[in-house]
Amino acid sequence: MTAHHTEGWVRYSIGSFSLESQWTVAAAQVMVLFGASGAGKSTMLRLVAGLACPASGRIEIGGQVVYDSATGVWLPAHRRRVGYLTQQYHLFPHLSVGQNIGYGLGALPRAERQERVRQWLAIFHLDGMDRRRPWELSGGQRQRVALARALAPGPDLLLLDEPFSSLDAELRRILRGELRSMLAQRGIPVILVTHDREEALAVGDWVQVMDQGRDVADGTPLEVLGQPGQGRVARLVGVENLLDLTVESRNSIDGTMFCTGGGLRLEVPLDEPATAGEPQAGELLTGPAVSGDRVRVGIRASDIILAEDDPRGMSARNRIQGTVAAVEARPPGYTVTLDCGLPLQCHITGASLAEMGITPGRRLWAVFKASSCFLVQD
Repeated sequence: MTAHHTEGWVRYSIGSFSLESQWTVAAAQVMVLFGASGAGKSTMLRLVAGLACPASGRIEIGGQVVYDSATGVWLPAHRRRVGYLTQQYHLFPHLSVGQNIGYGLGALPRAERQERVRQWLAIFHLDGMDRRRPWELSGGQRQRVALARALAPGPDLLLLDEPFSSLDAELRRILRGELRSMLAQRGIPVILVTHDREEALAVGDWVQVMDQGRDVADGTPLEVLGQPGQGRVARLVGVENLLDLTVESRNSIDGTMFCTGGGLRLEVPLDEPATAGEPQAGELLTGPAVSGDRVRVGIRASDIILAEDDPRGMSARNRIQGTVAAVEARPPGYTVTLDCGLPLQCHITGASLAEMGITPGRRLWAVFKASSCFLVQD
């Protein structure tokens, strides 16, 4: 199978919503479109697949231009070599598993079509299920059948629109691993829509964040989703703790500085933002941080540890006492909000919640490294 890439740009509008985006995805690369509901992610996939027509742009898939507003090129969806899978799967209920997988192979001789179906049944661990109907399958099996059907014709591009969202957490992890391994072997570029950070980190090679129909950030998953440097992006990718503080002092030798506010005093890494200029009164930091500057500090809830007693004798630089203000279910665990003068959210497992007897009003310590903090620009 020849490996190809896809690239393009589009402009599109419907009603009051407008979209403008561009992308490049190399062979065997998974590009994640990340953003909140209504950002335009699914619309992007429909435009690439040919299920909607842009107002202007250019789309190239597998070395072939399938749309170009400048030259009038337009290939309809059935002529684009694209596999497209949504969370609904859309399996044909009247066809067997084998017939579903072979649906796009009608041009092949019967024997070759049957052999191709047999191969895909084996790849997705569906041996012996070729005569079953979709309603006789589990959710994970239906998802495997839908993936096999999308991949069987040998597409030049695979589009995935939140395909794992209806599955439980453990099955999602298993299927993501299987998909990642299979795609790497076959060299198919993929555009995956998700708003699940764990999924983006597990599957993606590149992340493109969308907001209100625009590309607002792109980069590797760790760059974009780990410690995002822009406030808008930090909110979109779900950084739970964004604290407005004031720089108290700098420690250039250790590469850290102390920031205070709301009764908190945190040690955070020094940062030399790329944007030059002096901040105006009331504005957040836009240049190198100096004493008295206002800064916004981000901390992920998953980077904060809770302790019953003051945990001295450890390397974590930030140890802050507070009162449990709220406990909320966040499958597969819980979010605990600790009132430390400013609220701090942290994620814990159900076992930790039970063992520590965490309930509202309980006094606990929040513990996290200086390196878990990062400055956020607006």
